[in-house]
Amino acid sequence: MLFENLALFLLIVEKGGMSAAGREVGLSPTSVSERLGALEKHYGATLLTRTTRSISLTDEGRLLVEGARRLLADAENIESAIKLGTERISGLIRLSAPVDLGRNRIVPILDQFLAANPNISLDLNLTDGFLDLAGQGIDFAIRYGALADSTLRVRKLSEGRRVVCASPAYLQAHGTPQHPSELAQQQCILMRFGANIHREWQFRAGGRAFKVRVAGRRIANDGDQVRQWCLAGHGICIKSYIDVHEDLQAGRLVEVLQAYSLQGVDLQIVYPSGHAVPRRVKLLMDEIASKLAM
Repeated sequence: MLFENLALFLLIVEKGGMSAAGREVGLSPTSVSERLGALEKHYGATLLTRTTRSISLTDEGRLLVEGARRLLADAENIESAIKLGTERISGLIRLSAPVDLGRNRIVPILDQFLAANPNISLDLNLTDGFLDLAGQGIDFAIRYGALADSTLRVRKLSEGRRVVCASPAYLQAHGTPQHPSELAQQQCILMRFGANIHREWQFRAGGRAFKVRVAGRRIANDGDQVRQWCLAGHGICIKSYIDVHEDLQAGRLVEVLQAYSLQGVDLQIVYPSGHAVPRRVKLLMDEIASKLAM
């Protein structure tokens, strides 16, 4: 019963409340409260501070979150090895990926993985924002750039080359910029990260770095939408090369300002530290790493 109560405790934390966790597993609020009470009695500590509107973890609760994830992952690996053997994997994998990369590159990999492993299920969160992986129960995320959370473990996938690009139709209508300063006279398609809009594009040439402030009528927090607007001829954008290399090869987009390099943003897998990685998660991470190697 201890393992079941630990799993329920993690679900309460993930869902942000006991009622939501109870609905997820078909338990009444009274049953959830009783099982949480039993867990607190077992450890002799208060795990959650509860109000009428919210819950928050105590110090002991935060410690138990890390330990419970590790313990349950280890137990699941043992059960899987005994019941299913070493050649089969089962269970749920929760992952997150950027919108553009996720829709166009990750989803086909996931479909193949599911076809090859019929006992696996997936919960995919597509977002260009940052998530609390441990707090939301996400096994791993695929992300660009430096980490805000230094406690995460990192597995680098590829060099993060970025390009400035536009459609042939846009360049024919508005001209091709020859220097980054000319972007100020162009329609640029901008990415928004939370409350921050990426209005300053940083370039490097001749060993010197400089920034150019750009503007445009289209702003989105969705990388795929930025790409679609660019393909439709609405402006110039910055994209990771891995997101647009097929468009560039097919001539749907054209790279401009090639003499000026952009600051790179590495593509990497990040995942919570401090707990064992289930075999099914490691296999999927390996599959994604092999398919995205460039």
